[in-house]
Amino acid sequence: MTQAIATLAGGCFWCIESAYNRLEGVTEALSGYMGGQLDNPDYRAICGGDTGHAEVVQVHFDPDVIAYRDILEIFFTLHDPTTLNRQGNDVGTQYRSAIFWHDAAQKAEAQALLAQLADDRVFPAPIVTELAPAATFWPAETYHQRYFDRNPYQPYCQHVVAPKLAKFRQKFAARLKPGA
Repeated sequence: MTQAIATLAGGCFWCIESAYNRLEGVTEALSGYMGGQLDNPDYRAICGGDTGHAEVVQVHFDPDVIAYRDILEIFFTLHDPTTLNRQGNDVGTQYRSAIFWHDAAQKAEAQALLAQLADDRVFPAPIVTELAPAATFWPAETYHQRYFDRNPYQPYCQHVVAPKLAKFRQKFAARLKPGA
């Protein structure tokens, strides 16, 4: 099986990670941090918004089952790429929209999709998604991994993650793993 990696930031990583872990072709989606200047960041450090890190999800996938383009198109349905440094009530640079590319092909694919979305005026405001080379991926603390699956009744999960996941399941039902 071929493996590829996509690293995406779209606000709170609990929402993004939960969705990708349900997709056919995704072997693992991990919550973590990328894009900042602090080595070994933790959640407390990045919450201040001054480390430069974004909450990211590193998606490990089989490109023979799901294409990188599909990973990106799904990403743009999971968050609002038009709000600078925020997603809903989550505000700060750590919640920015970003695509961290791992090679020239990913960069080109992301640039092409961003241009197409802008040309087609898919969103009512300009897209502010950052496009940057992947840097060191720092996995988030264990309690953040599969957070929604382990804490579905936590208030943030009920009010923010669950509704996004319900829309995701409806829109991408044909692409979900069995039982997802």
